Amino acid sequence: MEIKPLNVIVYNQDKVNIEDVVAPPYDVIDSNYQNELYERSDYNIVRLILAKGENRYEDAKNDFNKWLEEKVLTQLDKPCILYIVQKYTTEKGKKVERKGFIARNKIEKFGEGKIFPHEFTMGGPKADRLKLVSACKAFFSQIFMVYSDSTMLMENDIGKKLSETKPFIDVKDDKDVQNLVWVIDDENDIKRIQDMMNDKTLLIADGHHRYETSMNYSNEHPENEEAKYVMSYFTNLDDENLIVYPTHRIITRQIEPYVLLESVKKHYDIEEFIFDSYTKEKVKEDFLAKIEEENQKQITMGLYMKNVNKFYVLKLKPEAQNLVEAPEVLKKLDLTVLHELIITKELGYTKEEQMAQDGIKYIKQEAEAFDMIDLGKAEASFIMAYPKMQDIRDISSAGYKMPQKSTYFYPKLLSGLAINPLWK
Repeated sequence: MEIKPLNVIVYNQDKVNIEDVVAPPYDVIDSNYQNELYERSDYNIVRLILAKGENRYEDAKNDFNKWLEEKVLTQLDKPCILYIVQKYTTEKGKKVERKGFIARNKIEKFGEGKIFPHEFTMGGPKADRLKLVSACKAFFSQIFMVYSDSTMLMENDIGKKLSETKPFIDVKDDKDVQNLVWVIDDENDIKRIQDMMNDKTLLIADGHHRYETSMNYSNEHPENEEAKYVMSYFTNLDDENLIVYPTHRIITRQIEPYVLLESVKKHYDIEEFIFDSYTKEKVKEDFLAKIEEENQKQITMGLYMKNVNKFYVLKLKPEAQNLVEAPEVLKKLDLTVLHELIITKELGYTKEEQMAQDGIKYIKQEAEAFDMIDLGKAEASFIMAYPKMQDIRDISSAGYKMPQKSTYFYPKLLSGLAINPLWK
C-alpha cells in the first residue's frame, strides 16, 4: 500500500485552546451536541464538518479560508506523519492505550487493490460529504484503517521513542479519552513507515462513507494529484490495544417474553442466570463472562427481557447454522445468525425495517442495552459477544460485507487534529 506524509494543516495552539476546537466525527454529532460545540468556540471544527444553515457548504468554505487567513489554522513547514496514542478506561475498568498514525494512502477501488470494506454504505451521507470536500478542497476527518504488522514497528520502535518526548497535542475529548499526538517529520522514519506499509492490505474499520467520497472526488478531478490520496488513521490489529466492540440488538416492538423465548429455543440451547435486586450486578458479571467464554467455542450471545429476573445465555445449536441462508464465511457470524433466524424468520422484521431501525435499535454501549430494559424503554436486549477480528478479516477478504452496524471501533478519532488540504 502506497503511503505518503501529510502536508498537514493544524490548529495554531497559540491562538486557540485545543480542547475548545476539536470534535468527534460528524456522524455521531446530534443537533444538541452540535449547538454545544458551536457555543464552545467560534473556531470549533464542527463549523466546518457540520455547519448550520441553508448554505452550509459555502459557509464552511468561508470559515475555513478565514481561519487560514487569521492564522488560527496553519500549515506545518515539512511533510509529516502524525503518531497518536489514545488512552482510555473501558466500562470494565481496563486501561487501554490504542496507538496509530495519520498519513495519506493511495485511493483504490474496492476489489482492485489492497483496500477492503466491511460494512454497507448509504447514498445520502456520501453526497453530503462530497459537497463539503468539493467546496473546501480539504479532508477534515480521517478514514479509520486497520493493518497487520507483527514486527510492531510503530508501537515498539518509532512510537516508543516519541513517547519519551513532549507531544505536539495533548487533549482530552468529551468521553474522557486522552489524545496524544506527535509529529514525525524525520525523512528516515517516514521512509521506514512507508516501507513497512508497502505490502500491507487495509481493512476500513470506520469511515466507509468518507472513503467512498474520496473515490468520487478523485474520479471527478483526475487532474489533481493530491486528490488521488486520502487522509487515514492506521492502527495495527496485532496490537492487543485495538479492541473491537459489539453493537447490541434491542427489540422495541411489543412482544411477550415467553413468546420470544419459545422462538429462541428453536435454534439455541439456553442457560439461565437467575437474580434478585441484591444479586443482580454480580450475576450480570457472571452472565457477561459466560457469553465470552462460550463464544470462543460456538456462536453465543445473551438475552435480557423486560419484567423477567433472568439473564439467558444463548448457545447456537449445531444444526441451526444450516438453516441460515448466507455464504459459509458469513454463517459463522453471530449477527448473521441472529438476524436471519430470529429477527427475520421468527419475529417477522423485514429487511427494510431492520435497515431503518423500525422496532429494533442498534446500541453500542453495553450499559445502555441493559438500561433500556430496566427503564421499560424496550422489550428485549440481545447482548452480543465481542467480535473476532479474524472473522472481520475473513469476511472482507472474501469480498463480503458484515450486517449493518456490526462493529464498533472505540474510541473515535477526533476531527480537528489534522486537516488534509487537496493542494500542496
